[in-house]
Amino acid sequence: MRDVADLIIDRLNGLMPRCAVVLGSGLGSLVENVTEPVRISYRDLPGFPVSGVTGHAGELVAGHLGREPVIMLSGRAHYYEKGDAKAMRFPLEVLKGLGVQSLILTNSAGSVRPDMPPGSVMQITDHINYSGMNPLIGEEGDTRFVGMTSAYDAELATAMRNAAIRCGIPLFTGVYMWFSGPSFETPAEIRMARMLGADAVGMSTVPEVIMARYFGLRVTAASVITNFGAGMTGSELSHEETKDMAPIGGRRLAAILQDMLSEKT
Repeated sequence: MRDVADLIIDRLNGLMPRCAVVLGSGLGSLVENVTEPVRISYRDLPGFPVSGVTGHAGELVAGHLGREPVIMLSGRAHYYEKGDAKAMRFPLEVLKGLGVQSLILTNSAGSVRPDMPPGSVMQITDHINYSGMNPLIGEEGDTRFVGMTSAYDAELATAMRNAAIRCGIPLFTGVYMWFSGPSFETPAEIRMARMLGADAVGMSTVPEVIMARYFGLRVTAASVITNFGAGMTGSELSHEETKDMAPIGGRRLAAILQDMLSEKT
């Protein structure tokens, strides 16, 4: 881990980001808001996963977003690619080794709420690990018993909400339910998710939250809503729809994050 962290430090030319952002499906355009970017392909970072999912560029981008130095991971590996819940363990460990303290996770998700349409942005206030998988399985010692009562940092959440208000952008709040994927949910599963208290469903983020808390990082997260859940409109779901709709809410999320990171995180 230290060798990769040192490799990145050498490329950053003195930049010392304390905040990192992980970009979800179709949200890679958010890196366009980074000024004076330094780009490093995951392929040049031994141990970083190379995603096989379209819409995930697979590169680390560092620079400034607003006034804040930031590292963006443009693309993530998912559990459903190789059945590995800890697919993002190494990148998060490297971020910790770089001195990152705050992590902002983003994803594309499906809404189970009729009042939260595609194009919306939802701040994740809690999650349901419906998949049952956990990235800490196999870790040793008592540190693996990570408390999740305050998995989502209250101060970061407030900063995101205040930024949305300043930008005049509606920001929903809600619970994200993690399904393993890669198939989309059934109408019955969407009805179940609603009954269990979920507001949005998706195939990522939760294992990263768990692992980030294991490494002691402060976490906040947001979903860009790309579709209604199965059975809510009568239309079939597709990854193409996710990629097509993500930039709409992505522009709103980019504005929120840029304003948020103009304040110290």
